[in-house]
Amino acid sequence: MTDPVDQQFQIVSGFPEDQRETAAALFWQAFSGKLGKILAPDDKALSLIARLLDSDFAISALDKDGGLIGMAGFKTKDGALVSGSLSDMTTVYGLFGGLWRGIVLDLLEREPEPGLLLMDGIFVSAEARGLGVGTALLNAICSAAVARGCSRVRLDVIDTNLRARALYERSGFVPAGTEETGPFKYIFGFSSATRMEKPLQAA
Repeated sequence: MTDPVDQQFQIVSGFPEDQRETAAALFWQAFSGKLGKILAPDDKALSLIARLLDSDFAISALDKDGGLIGMAGFKTKDGALVSGSLSDMTTVYGLFGGLWRGIVLDLLEREPEPGLLLMDGIFVSAEARGLGVGTALLNAICSAAVARGCSRVRLDVIDTNLRARALYERSGFVPAGTEETGPFKYIFGFSSATRMEKPLQAA
């Protein structure tokens, strides 16, 4: 999948293996506000993310020099952009640290549904914002969903990420429910997450 946009960037399936560390850093910059209290310290979080990233469930934006400037992930019954086992957690954080982190992260897990492609995160580097990278990645995710026979794309956006929600709404996503975090808001750093979906037309 390639799609040059005004020659500023291109959209590709997966991500270059030599960009794995960059992908982990961008992911952490985007989601440390949500996962920071769970996956801290930063060095261990980056180590875990780099270990778990799966190119088979990624769509990336590369600049003219091939540098990674954005990525969207998705989840199916076969895997996800970032998914690992308890063994991965304990390898990075030790037995106790890996156990409690794994239990807490399970609360955020969402399972794929028939006919629905589940997004597993989207992020754009600060330097590339305003170029249309986020919109292009969302469009590519929707195309990938149609190619897989899905009729909807779903994502979740937390209440503190108003910039992202505005992007999703401009791209045709609509609210489909809200989940409260309750007492876990002190761990996750947000009070609620809104499920947003976009209906798709078959090719």
